[in-house]
Amino acid sequence: MKHTFCADLSREQNDPLAGSAAHAERNLLISWPRAKWLRKLRHASNMNDTLKQTLDDIADSGLRINLIQQPGMDKHQHQVFLMPERRRFLIARHHLEDFLSALQTGNSLAEWEQPPLETDLLLCCTHGTKDKCCAKYGYQTYKALAQTITDHQLPFEAWESSHLGGCRLAASLILLPKVRKYGRITPAQALPFLQAEANGQRYLPGYRGSSQLTPAQQCAELAALTHLSTHLSTDQHQPQLTLLDDSGSEQERLIRWQWQRGNAQGQLSVRCQATTIMRVDTCADLEQGPTESVVWRSVKVL
Repeated sequence: MKHTFCADLSREQNDPLAGSAAHAERNLLISWPRAKWLRKLRHASNMNDTLKQTLDDIADSGLRINLIQQPGMDKHQHQVFLMPERRRFLIARHHLEDFLSALQTGNSLAEWEQPPLETDLLLCCTHGTKDKCCAKYGYQTYKALAQTITDHQLPFEAWESSHLGGCRLAASLILLPKVRKYGRITPAQALPFLQAEANGQRYLPGYRGSSQLTPAQQCAELAALTHLSTHLSTDQHQPQLTLLDDSGSEQERLIRWQWQRGNAQGQLSVRCQATTIMRVDTCADLEQGPTESVVWRSVKVL
């Protein structure tokens, strides 16, 4: 194939962002130097086998684990976060397995606890070992986000992250504990994206949908928010959406929403259709070539 990056292919064929926002609500984040990250999102080359197995066991219990890093961080003292609890811990390398054991058994974690996180965490995937798009596009965007947060004193703490899902949508971001996923965020979009989220607003140009919704519902959610943003005055917050009904077939859904903003409220419906595109999900699939993938597109707002 003539294309080098899966993200370029995805963008060129209008592969939709909405419908790709699945993510666990419960997250464990562990700082670890990116240079040591392996392809598996929670493993590093300088982890012993026992630690790797422990992390796998915790992940199997339903807690998603990502490795994160910031430039200049202490390589032997690990910052660890539990989300959505906003709990932060500082743990020496030789005590990490003790901490994880206490976490598994429900014992006290007070020995390592730090003051709780007051701002949201913003993770940007830079996991080049997993996919080269995340190295190329993710790192550029991460640098822009971190610098913009500093320059404008915005209420976020930005970290590079291992695989967040959707490599073809690089730069791929997630905001925790809100669990809002974004894709194709460019360095030029760093300021408007951060300003929107600082005001509690979804940044619609890169929004992938609510992780609690199905792919079709995520498609309808973005269509509804986009429609309302053009029909309501823009000097107020985005309306709150409540899912009322989802009916139809595997190929077409009619999804009805209740919206409310202040004293104003109403209902609208979005018709979404499933279509098939030929897609390369990751750069590792480039040699094999594209395969059929089902995506959802909104066709009408009623």
